[in-house]
Formats: sequence, structure tokens, C-alpha cells
Amino acid sequence: MFVILATKPLNDGTKGFRFNFFGKKGIVRIRKKSHGWNKRNGKSMFIRNMGRVYLATEKPWNHKKFHHFAG
Repeated sequence: MFVILATKPLNDGTKGFRFNFFGKKGIVRIRKKSHGWNKRNGKSMFIRNMGRVYLATEKPWNHKKFHHFAG
């Protein structure tokens, strides 16, 4: 079954959610204080800090693949 948008809550007690949007998987976290505006690249994720919002999306060539990450 193809899902357009699926979300699941984080299970580590933090505010935010995991998502799967048209097959693009990632995570959004809401922090208590601002960490500025910047972007980083990890081995398997693109990471963006936008003030209090943290957005990480999976790279398309990721070999670790997040199976059943958010539906």
C-alpha cells in the first residue's frame, strides 16, 4: 500500500514526530531553546536546524535504510 503521509510519535520522551512523506523519511523535533540556523550533513541524514525546530531527512543513497520508520 502506498501512503502519502504517515507520522508516528517519538518514543524517547521528546517533542516531535517521525514522518514518511511520499517515501521521504525523516524526523522533526521541537527544542526548548533555539540553536540558531544552520545545516549539516551526516552519513545517512541531511540535518537542518531552524531555531527551535530540528529537521533531519534521509539521504536518497542511504545504505542503512530506515525500514518501517513511520509507516
